[in-house]
Amino acid sequence: MLVLLPPSETKSPDGDGAPLDLRALGSPELTPVRETLVDALVTLAADPPAARAALGLSPGQDAEIGRNAALRDSPTTPAVQRYTGVLYDALDVRSMTRAQRARADRRLAVGSALFGLARATDPIPAYRLSAGAQLPGLPTLRTLWRPALGALLAATGELVVDLRSGEYQALAPVPGAVTVDVLSERPDGSRTVVSHANKAHKGRVARLLATTTAEPDGAVRVRALLRRAGLHVEHDGGTALTLVLPPS
Repeated sequence: MLVLLPPSETKSPDGDGAPLDLRALGSPELTPVRETLVDALVTLAADPPAARAALGLSPGQDAEIGRNAALRDSPTTPAVQRYTGVLYDALDVRSMTRAQRARADRRLAVGSALFGLARATDPIPAYRLSAGAQLPGLPTLRTLWRPALGALLAATGELVVDLRSGEYQALAPVPGAVTVDVLSERPDGSRTVVSHANKAHKGRVARLLATTTAEPDGAVRVRALLRRAGLHVEHDGGTALTLVLPPS
């Protein structure tokens, strides 16, 4: 099973690994696009106004541009520890047992605008690039990533549970992937998406899937696993699941 996580804009500044070596990352077929994007970000960082415009940053976020300038020289850390925020707090890989972490390292990957697919153990630096960015002189990220990344994800040969947000799914959809939508139910019975709850519960789902000793082979088995953990999950057929949060 492969569990695809969304990235986060916030990233840990920590790291004691060697500088970025794209050859050390998994999925070497993605290396040409990774090289192109790393080169583009480093070059763009030399022009802060252009970098702000391309990356959607304010002058107060110039430290993010500095991170991109140092992409090839700054220390790395495993991808699953690089990303931070609500989802990754709920995933909480640092609290896993050794056996749980070994399973999580095999199963988890992050959909990344810069690296395409970052496996849990891939050593990566801090950076700033979102799926909606448009880098000067290059096609859209969707155009760059879809051929290689789409082919890679379509050929995994294992169940894919795609927890990426819509803009990252658009970089390379995965045919037949199980998806999980999180909806909060209001007292009147209507349902809505709540960003914080969505991220927190996707992190909880990811932790359950990453650490289970089971090997679910489809949406029905994933639903059963989540329901045993006390989650209210609906399945109307196909590969889409809906996690419903009760009124608070």
